[in-house]
Amino acid sequence: MTFWDHLDVLRRHIWRMLLAALVAMVACFCFKETLFAVVLYPKPDFLNLINVDIAQQFLIHMRVALLAGLLLTAPYLIYELFAFVAPGLYAAERRVVVRALLGACLLFYCGVALNYFIIFPFTVRFLGSYQVSGEVQNLISLTSYVDLLMVMSFVLGVVFELPVLCWLLAKMGILKPQFMSRYRRHAIVVIVIVGAIITPTGDPFTLSLVSVPIYLLYELSILIVKKTAK
Repeated sequence: MTFWDHLDVLRRHIWRMLLAALVAMVACFCFKETLFAVVLYPKPDFLNLINVDIAQQFLIHMRVALLAGLLLTAPYLIYELFAFVAPGLYAAERRVVVRALLGACLLFYCGVALNYFIIFPFTVRFLGSYQVSGEVQNLISLTSYVDLLMVMSFVLGVVFELPVLCWLLAKMGILKPQFMSRYRRHAIVVIVIVGAIITPTGDPFTLSLVSVPIYLLYELSILIVKKTAK
């Protein structure tokens, strides 16, 4: 195939990706009640959200629909990218890429689910009820609630990619299990710091909800690196 033939194939893959993402976004946008029932599910009953911008609810609706569409179609989008590059890979390289992509998708969704069902509800409950004085009432905007949910979900999803990253580094011969075992204590300190950044609630219970799963991922990564290094 010539260079222009490759560009033509890439163009077809990109069009299919855009079409799938657009269809998913429109579907999420149309089912507004269902979409925001999911978004507002972690919200505690005592927390009343407000809107102070005349166009903000519509813009939030569009943004949430876009991100939900991308989240739902992410496996298909990744498949289209893999289908484009797969013909140029050796069989062994294709197996490595498939494992990395499948593992990355699964772990990302696990991180998002952990945040949605456990970490974010505790975080929003703490921050939504925290007061420096009884004379200061909390009026939480819809924008701040949605932004916090999206940011924390994305960060937890990325953090959960640790085993895949370590596996790839081990495959390239960069990361050794001895190194990870030797610096386990340093890693624990870093994990606690990352957990404190992700959940700025200040209570040890919520911090442990984030730190413990990340530490378990670190231990899993050591086992994966040991197996890969053999």
